[in-house]
Amino acid sequence: MVSHPYVPQDLILEDYVPVSLAQSTIVGVYGIASVLVASFIWLVSGRCAKLSKMERLIMCWWAFTGLTHMVLEGYFVFSPEFYKDKTGNFLAEVWKEYSKGDSRYAGRDAGIVTIEGLTAVIEGPACLLAVYAIAKRKYYSDLLQISISLGQLYGTAAYFVMSILQGDNFAISPFYYYSYYIFANSFWVWIPSLIVIRSWKIISAAVASHQAPAQKKNKTR
Repeated sequence: MVSHPYVPQDLILEDYVPVSLAQSTIVGVYGIASVLVASFIWLVSGRCAKLSKMERLIMCWWAFTGLTHMVLEGYFVFSPEFYKDKTGNFLAEVWKEYSKGDSRYAGRDAGIVTIEGLTAVIEGPACLLAVYAIAKRKYYSDLLQISISLGQLYGTAAYFVMSILQGDNFAISPFYYYSYYIFANSFWVWIPSLIVIRSWKIISAAVASHQAPAQKKNKTR
């Protein structure tokens, strides 16, 4: 049986093929691709009339996270034997590398597959719909953003809680634990939280302004 670098050591991964790309290459390519996506959305959104800089930044986030859900996480869900890949497929290399921070991915933990599956299939397309909704100023834009953000927060919370309940021992070293497991996932905690707060305020203000004339009319009677 081929050995692997993951924790726990007794994790069975038959025909495991080691990561062939350097960590710097994997992180660099993902980072550059993310910047290109955000830059493209930023430039295109500049042509949309009356969009604030904050709205354009949020559009960049939704495009980035939506494609991450659909492409990266979608690959994981539908490629159960990515750890056997010998071709150097970039997406397979990403998950081989990330599994150093959380071996539940290489081990195909049922809870992880479920969370990632729902995220890729439901939240991914919804994120891209949010980009469209903001650009076209659809009435459901903020409600949609709150719904997606709450879904991301729920998924992230379940991700961390399941790890704690299972012993929280899936990283090969503190470096991978804090850089992959903690830091990389933290973006799906604080950014959705800020979006929920912002959209909640916008919806509340809209409802208040709609109710104000009726309340004023009732007082004059």
